[in-house]
Amino acid sequence: MSTTGLRVFDSTIQKSNIWLDDIMDELDWDDRKRAYRALGAVLHALRDRLPLTESAQLAAQLPQMIRGLYFEGWVPSAPSLKERHWNQFLAHIVMSLDPDAEPEAITHAVLKTLAKHVSAGEITDVKRCLPEEIRLHWR
Repeated sequence: MSTTGLRVFDSTIQKSNIWLDDIMDELDWDDRKRAYRALGAVLHALRDRLPLTESAQLAAQLPQMIRGLYFEGWVPSAPSLKERHWNQFLAHIVMSLDPDAEPEAITHAVLKTLAKHVSAGEITDVKRCLPEEIRLHWR
């Protein structure tokens, strides 16, 4: 049964909910809105750290709804961030989270979800663009 009347929309809603479920399971949460905000925070930090071409290649593998979240607020002409350290990367994420959030656990959960749903080749390409200290934290 179709929810929206358009298969492409139904499909992206279903896939996006699977991603959010994975994040909620990983963090032992039951709040879909919180998982959505966490996903956006980590995706934005990753997007802003990647070169333009790699950022677009990653986006191509995201479900349509999550791709919209990924591109929300993006300024492609802005230079990519040059954070070289894990704590700097996390600081970028913390700005979008609740004050009581655990940015490291959230980041690990989102990166694990990305690795589960995006091709291994693309994940390898993304990791190659990251400094070693950040790459090492991507389990």
